[in-house]
Amino acid sequence: MKELNKMEDNLHLNQSSWLVTGAAGFIGSHLVEFLLNHNQKVVGLDNFSTGFQHNIDQVINSLKDNSFKDNFTLIEGDIKDLNICMEVCRNQDFVLHQAALGSVNRSLENPIATNENNLNGFINILQSCVKNKVKRIVFASSSSVYGDNEALPKQEDSIGNPLSPYAATKLMNEIYAEVFADNFDIDYIGLRYFNVFGKRQDPTGDYAAVIPLWIDSVINGKEVHINGDGETSRDFCFIDNVIQANILSALTLNKAAVNQNYNIACGKRITLNQLLDSIINSIQKQSSISQPPKIIHREFRKGDIRHSLASIEKANNRLSYYPSIEIDEGLDITIQYFLEKCKV
Repeated sequence: MKELNKMEDNLHLNQSSWLVTGAAGFIGSHLVEFLLNHNQKVVGLDNFSTGFQHNIDQVINSLKDNSFKDNFTLIEGDIKDLNICMEVCRNQDFVLHQAALGSVNRSLENPIATNENNLNGFINILQSCVKNKVKRIVFASSSSVYGDNEALPKQEDSIGNPLSPYAATKLMNEIYAEVFADNFDIDYIGLRYFNVFGKRQDPTGDYAAVIPLWIDSVINGKEVHINGDGETSRDFCFIDNVIQANILSALTLNKAAVNQNYNIACGKRITLNQLLDSIINSIQKQSSISQPPKIIHREFRKGDIRHSLASIEKANNRLSYYPSIEIDEGLDITIQYFLEKCKV
């Protein structure tokens, strides 16, 4: 945390220009909020296919200093459009690339759209960073690149075969980033996110992540669906840790840290059954809801892995990344947010 505090102090003293793609999404909007609150100039790009204007509205309304909103420009546009990418990368110091079509299931149903957004769009951003001489691009990779490698904990230098089109696009992002760095003099850092959760994460739709989906279901008295027997385990990572990783990656002066990929997680895992128990207990502690949900077990999802656990040693050593909020605290914060939205 010492290194992060130093970086935050530096941000307040030195204003830079940042592009955040996917700015109206869950992770992107949190990055915008952090940067604006640290007096940075931010351009946000989003096509609103999975992002929401209300996320941006919440960011603007929550700023510590109302004048910071003047440092923000939101552009509605698509990373599949090279001209748009060239425009938004102009005069930027750093690019935090979060725009993508997420979800393993979505990629199985529509691999073409996943490839067009996650791979073609990424190459457009890379090319635009090169042409506009951006100092560094930090991009969202994924734990899905470990594929069928069952070894735990997951180590950055030992991946497997991708199990979905989504995983394949994220792996190709890493490959293309390395090729561009080798040939076009651009610095990158790829962040392999592990099951990110937190405030503003959308609980609706067919591709909702498990934590917001279950929180919404328990609060509103709906059935909770578990894929498989519930003994599947994951390394869940609160959003504040992801923001920390992005800022440290963009600003690190450690040359050994650049042009690398990193696991961004907590380095701990829990089963889905344990996760559901924690969600129910936190909701009951913070509200008047006492009725436990009806639990329905479904088939194990195609393309999913049984267990996931990250080694974060490389991120510790090279980025000085240390998770500031563990899962239980993160769940309490997230649940409080959803309860306030529902006025329960």
